[in-house]
Amino acid sequence: MKYYEIVLLRSSAPTLTYSSSKHLPVGSIISVPLKSTVKDAVVIKEMEKPTFETAEIVSVSEKIYSTEQIELAKFISEYYFSSFSEAISLFLPYYRRGAPCGYPNMQNNIQDQGQPRGIAPTLSEIQKKAYEELLQKDRALLFGVTGSGKTEIFISLMIKMMEEGKTSIFLMPEISLTPQMEKRLKVYFGDAVAMWHSKLTKKKKTSILEGIEAGEIRIIAGARSALFVPLSNLGLIIVDEEHDDSYKAMTRPRYHARDVAVLMGQKLGAKVLLASATPSMTSYKKFDVVKVEKPYVVTKKRYQFITGDRISAPMLKMLHQNFAKKEQSLLFLPTRGNFKYLYCENCGKTHLCPYCSVGMALHRQRRHLKCHYCNFTEAIQDTCTHCGHAPLKSERMGTQEAIEVIGTAVEGIAIEQFDKDSITTAKKLKEALNRFECGESQLLLGTQMLSKGHDYANITLSVIMGLDYILGLADYRARERAMSLLFQIAGRSGRAKEANVIVQTGDAEFFKSYLHDYEEFIKDELAFLEVANYPPFASLARILIAHKDESKAGKITLDTVTKLKAFEEIEIVGHGKAPVERIANKYRFNILLRAKNRVPLLKALHAVDCREIEIDMDPVEFS
Repeated sequence: MKYYEIVLLRSSAPTLTYSSSKHLPVGSIISVPLKSTVKDAVVIKEMEKPTFETAEIVSVSEKIYSTEQIELAKFISEYYFSSFSEAISLFLPYYRRGAPCGYPNMQNNIQDQGQPRGIAPTLSEIQKKAYEELLQKDRALLFGVTGSGKTEIFISLMIKMMEEGKTSIFLMPEISLTPQMEKRLKVYFGDAVAMWHSKLTKKKKTSILEGIEAGEIRIIAGARSALFVPLSNLGLIIVDEEHDDSYKAMTRPRYHARDVAVLMGQKLGAKVLLASATPSMTSYKKFDVVKVEKPYVVTKKRYQFITGDRISAPMLKMLHQNFAKKEQSLLFLPTRGNFKYLYCENCGKTHLCPYCSVGMALHRQRRHLKCHYCNFTEAIQDTCTHCGHAPLKSERMGTQEAIEVIGTAVEGIAIEQFDKDSITTAKKLKEALNRFECGESQLLLGTQMLSKGHDYANITLSVIMGLDYILGLADYRARERAMSLLFQIAGRSGRAKEANVIVQTGDAEFFKSYLHDYEEFIKDELAFLEVANYPPFASLARILIAHKDESKAGKITLDTVTKLKAFEEIEIVGHGKAPVERIANKYRFNILLRAKNRVPLLKALHAVDCREIEIDMDPVEFS
């Protein structure tokens, strides 16, 4: 008999020990008896004979997790504070090769139909230079302005991988899974490329996995879950729009796909390419930067800055003129978040916490302002601390109201609502974009979704509202988020002809100073983050406590804070009720921690980790 330590799949149960007459490699997926049921499990190591009785493994599946998948799952569970079972369940296993208990053959058969079917894209001299540079690097950040032809560079790299008999993963933020990108990839790779995301049916997923197994599918493109598809002989991982927060999972395991991609590349010896027109501060500081500084088609963009927080007469006039010229427009509104912030309509500044340099949220019922980092509270202010203007405002326009205002003022305009309320399925997304591409609708109006990589030649007007709202968010990256949005949304227009960009802000000087050089903004922002001690110069972690009994939740919070005080190298930035105090009838508290180095922070968190708390390492969301 042989003895194995196993972990039940999709379960929080501890490791268990079972026996088998067969030799089973680590990673084998098995079925084991537990009480009166049979459960799926994975073998994590072979053991000496234990001193207690063991039950026998019932059956062994034809699927197996590779050694690398097991190692990555162990890292994810330890770094992101989930169970090993939750971490390994992210991955899709490989098929075994040959004998039922043999190791999977990680070198898939490369079939002839895996060759690219289109002619490789013609690269400009600037693109060619970037491509050559990227071939020399194992890990790099491609920093290319919007419209610089980053996709052609990705396609060229994927073709190179195919020629070398290797596979590729191409990650995009969730909503960027546009039919547009699928079309472009199919031109070059035909059926050798498959799109992978959470909305696929079980039947479609099975068909893709069979295509991978047969060596027919060589490229997987999709949202963050595409990272865990079992491609053999992986040569390249591309993380497009790497700055995007949708790469961070908001439920356990709370992993960041960009960071896991980098680690996976190291483990598997694959190249990792991060790319963005507005890269994150962390990636810019951490990786070799390859730049594409000119758009593929150079067009003129005229920027116009206006104040206010409503749709104004000049905006309506320009929307009307664009519609009359049979050209298309785009209008961005920030999402209606959970919180309102006090802002000055004169200078555009938000009322900030004196200790954290982030916007303070307005709690009307309690009649106070509160910082959601350190929990500093003060009375509602009426006068701007920057310019002395009064009164401060908090109301903002929503998508529905904007549609009504524009629809009434610009007769005959067809408006495509583009936000999470209206685009609920992949089918609806496809239909909305098709209507816009065919010219059936003339205005794309929506929220953050608009910033994600859509490319339409006929957009010649971008209207960006509410940037001051983004600037004032209770987030140390508020300035970065506002500036990135401006660049991304302005970049949707003027792809093929001259364009106008209307920016509504009371803080025009801030935006104007960086309009033509995002890199200059990055350098200034990094200097601010270093002084303020925020990432990438420090590590953050957030502890969440939720309980049906409010006093019990409060007690767990205080007990955890007491334990954390024993660790000298970490700073407790603040603790108390969470910004959203109650969800699903549970009272929510949180603790925000900071440390110069990750190691002492992880050590402290592992010391306090228990079932009553949830830990979010490297958080991007603070509500």
